[in-house]
Amino acid sequence: MARPLRIEYPDAHYHVTCRGNDRRKIFMDDEDRESFLDRLRKSLEIYEVRLHAYVLMSDHFHLIADTPGANLSDFMRHFNVAYTSFFNRRHRRTGHLYQGRFKAILIQPDLWLLPLSRYLHMNPVRAGRRKRPEVPEQVRELWQYRWSSLGGYVSARRRQPWVRYDEVLAQVQQSRRRYGRFVQDGLEQAAPSPWKALRGQVILGDDRFWANARQRWAGAAGSPGEAWIPKRAQKVDPARITVQVAAYFRLPPERLQRKRGRCRDQRGLLMELLYRYGGMTQQAIGAQLGGLDYTAVSHERRRFRERVVENEVMANWWRELDAAVESTGL
Repeated sequence: MARPLRIEYPDAHYHVTCRGNDRRKIFMDDEDRESFLDRLRKSLEIYEVRLHAYVLMSDHFHLIADTPGANLSDFMRHFNVAYTSFFNRRHRRTGHLYQGRFKAILIQPDLWLLPLSRYLHMNPVRAGRRKRPEVPEQVRELWQYRWSSLGGYVSARRRQPWVRYDEVLAQVQQSRRRYGRFVQDGLEQAAPSPWKALRGQVILGDDRFWANARQRWAGAAGSPGEAWIPKRAQKVDPARITVQVAAYFRLPPERLQRKRGRCRDQRGLLMELLYRYGGMTQQAIGAQLGGLDYTAVSHERRRFRERVVENEVMANWWRELDAAVESTGL
């Protein structure tokens, strides 16, 4: 079966999840969880993504977010590589941490943001349990669970500055007490899974939202490459990025711009930075780096990301240059 297309446009809202490879744990202890949240915060800032809710489970995580810059794939790619590199380094392992690419459901916020946030926040007492405790015990467990955004929804003192609570709370008159009652009602009434209303594998919304999403979907399928996704805003001068990368490797910039040579990994890193921070399309990157077409650039970027996960030397290149270019654009 063909994998679902990504539908990306400004201010789109998504439910996003990733599972561990072979359903293995992606968090071994609280240090892993803290590191995950730290990298999540940084990625949200870099890509200007707004996070509405999250929950960390042992072998997967859920996010609800929206993307003013139509850049969900870039955001998740950066974030997942950053955490995978940390996890592999800390636990002395190699290879992929996640089972395939992340799963993203496009959601209609006025209809689904509130019930999806409840579904997400109930995960710690519902997911994978054959026998559940009584509802009062489930409520106590959820309220005490450290690794979700629920605390800030039921208590203003537990708010986290990088979580956007207002859009969800607006649907319960900005009342944290009402939201807590809404979650408790979901436990008492065994609220059904929202996935029963899923359309086309990737959309949650009413008929009008579904029709609009299908139009975007058709446009994506009929367009070459990335032309249907709005162009990202430039944060760092591409020429400056090229100079930074060349200086890091002690190479003349023109060596990185040659189509052939012995700098394939370094060129792949440069392509990734130009795409993420330079506001360049893959077609523009290819034109600058020896006349490659956009499919070749996409292939080289994917190859580089895969190599970073498995190669500690390249992972170190990425951590240092990503941080250097990011600081340039602040």
